[in-house]
Amino acid sequence: MGKGRKRTHEDVIMDIVRDQLAPGVGFTSKWKLVDDCGADSLDIIEIIMAVEDEFGVEISDEEAEGMHTPRDIITHVGACLKENAVL
Repeated sequence: MGKGRKRTHEDVIMDIVRDQLAPGVGFTSKWKLVDDCGADSLDIIEIIMAVEDEFGVEISDEEAEGMHTPRDIITHVGACLKENAVL
């Protein structure tokens, strides 16, 4: 990330996932959390809770069950942030 570049929600979510699952390992937002990153149910819960705390959004259990990649989380949070900006 270059100097002066504003961090996006995608940057922050990728950092949360990386810190939880793969410190020091390069991965992409399309990797499957369980299959590619080795996440277990506790890892997923901790990631979701960290994202909720970071962005002030709520992710239901049903929504979380449909999130299989970091990209799924990024897309959901982006939609929540956009919705909250409109309100």
